[in-house]
This record gives sequence, structure tokens and C-alpha cells, in this order.
Amino acid sequence: MSGDDSSTPPLVSLPPPTEPDPPRTLAEAHEAVAAIRPARTAPLVEWLAFHQRSAAVYAEVAEVDRGHHHEALFMAERESQRVTEIKTEMASSTASEK
Repeated sequence: MSGDDSSTPPLVSLPPPTEPDPPRTLAEAHEAVAAIRPARTAPLVEWLAFHQRSAAVYAEVAEVDRGHHHEALFMAERESQRVTEIKTEMASSTASEK
């Protein structure tokens, strides 16, 4: 044999995975947030990450979708409040375990 193994397929170079385009409208933000929502039974740490990301998404959209600026700001604030609530809940459950 000449060392050429013709049964081995050639290596294919794939492009790196790309991030989807960020939401540009409030409707797109709602869809993006719904797509990353954890299961109801997910641990609090997953819900914390979800609400942190959701707050960031809505805050970014508020700057781009000026027609829905106030609604997006409201959603960002609501998500931020939920982050605070979850952090409090996590801290109290950690304190009760000690």
C-alpha cells in the first residue's frame, strides 16, 4: 500500500458557529426571550441567568426600536426586578442551609 487510505473521507472545515442576529424589535425580543426560557422546574441559578439575559435583551431593544422604547424599558426593568427577587431567594435559601 502507498499509505493513501481512500476509505477515509477527507476532512471538511466547517465555519465557526455564528450567533443569531440580536433582536431589533420588541416582538423579536419577546421571541428571543421565549426561546431561551428554562423549564419550570429548572434550578434558580438557571432562572437567574435567564432573567439577567432577558433584561439585557430588552434594554438593548429599547435603544433600537424607538417606537417601543418605553415598553422595552418596562420589560427590562421587570426582568431586573425578577433578578433581584431570585438573588434574595437564593441568599435566604443558602442562609437557611447553614
